[in-house]
Amino acid sequence: MSRLLALLGRETALAWGRGGGPLVAVGFYAGVTTFLPLAIGSEPTRLAAIAPGAAWVALALASLLSLERLFERDYEDGALDQLFLSPVPLELTCLIKCLGQWLANGAPLALAAPIAAISLGAGPDLAPLAFACALLGGLAFAFVGGIGAALSLGARRGGLLTAVIVLPLFVPPVIFGGGVLDAFAGGLPWSGGFALLGAYALGALAIGPVAMAAACRNALS
Repeated sequence: MSRLLALLGRETALAWGRGGGPLVAVGFYAGVTTFLPLAIGSEPTRLAAIAPGAAWVALALASLLSLERLFERDYEDGALDQLFLSPVPLELTCLIKCLGQWLANGAPLALAAPIAAISLGAGPDLAPLAFACALLGGLAFAFVGGIGAALSLGARRGGLLTAVIVLPLFVPPVIFGGGVLDAFAGGLPWSGGFALLGAYALGALAIGPVAMAAACRNALS
């Protein structure tokens, strides 16, 4: 257990400091939500109508920024070989790396999500649900993004390849998360969409480490 906690602390610290950490992602998120009203106009009713979807698109794009170096740095300096040879199964190592990524980047983005939605015209009563959805969505983005990062190991323009792989897989949580917030804002049933978002996140949590470990073994062979 102490080995796992130490590994989680290492991965969280690396994710926090890698490429500017959460400040870059949160800054990008804030930039998108700031420029959007400038592009479409500041009419409150129009902004309120697009606030849930726009906030989720911005969240998905911001989550992409830190994925490229999730495995690449360890692959380049040989740390991934040491993790492969350690007593901890590689699947568990991949799971912990993604959890560290989520804690360092997903959680700050989830804290920013209610602020972004409200700044775009959503009601303050939407804030708790926006935070909960962003936490689940961030978990899905971290584990699905980890699959793309592992598959692009050793490739030229790995960041571009990662984006090409994972962007189609980001579509379901964006649809579910935006739909949940839109339904809540309209007074419609929203629990079904929230359950689908949670199921997608749990599916990514279950399948992601296995796929990542297989991709890492292939890159190291």
